[in-house]
Amino acid sequence: MHIAILAGSNKAASTSTKLCRYIETILKGQGHDTTLFDLHKRPVPLFSPDNRNPADDNLASLKRTMLQADAIVLATPDYHGSVSGTMKNALDHLGFDHFDGKTVLSVCSTGGAVGMSPLMQLQQIVRTLHGINCPEWISIGGDFREFDAEGVPVSAAVQERTVRAVSYFVRMASALRQPQ
Repeated sequence: MHIAILAGSNKAASTSTKLCRYIETILKGQGHDTTLFDLHKRPVPLFSPDNRNPADDNLASLKRTMLQADAIVLATPDYHGSVSGTMKNALDHLGFDHFDGKTVLSVCSTGGAVGMSPLMQLQQIVRTLHGINCPEWISIGGDFREFDAEGVPVSAAVQERTVRAVSYFVRMASALRQPQ
């Protein structure tokens, strides 16, 4: 299965992006193909309804990545109780054809205990785009946002939670995967 991972932070040392890399390691270890699209390294232009498909290599790559995915991971930092502007902007460029019938895992990193609002907002956006929300989600906060030099969460509880949620996501995506 091919899984797209969209890292929606605009920060170089983002913990939500570190969590994406850890998830990618888990998925590759299970034999899945992955594409991690890091919006910090590959920003897309500001969405405008007046120009829905601007000529931009990063945007074209993002759209291609999402179209080719069998399942999707969306990861955002918690900014003022919401998804990042970077993530929302990228999602505004995408549509039904990128999400329809695909299982989506929502992921958040927050300075507080749990980033519930951004996760719920991501799930609302996914529903609107005809994606299928995985009932599992991942939120790391406070001191649980620490990663070692190899990119593994320092907290054994975060490692366990991430593996459990990713495994559920993969089982669900495999069961719902539309034949090519």
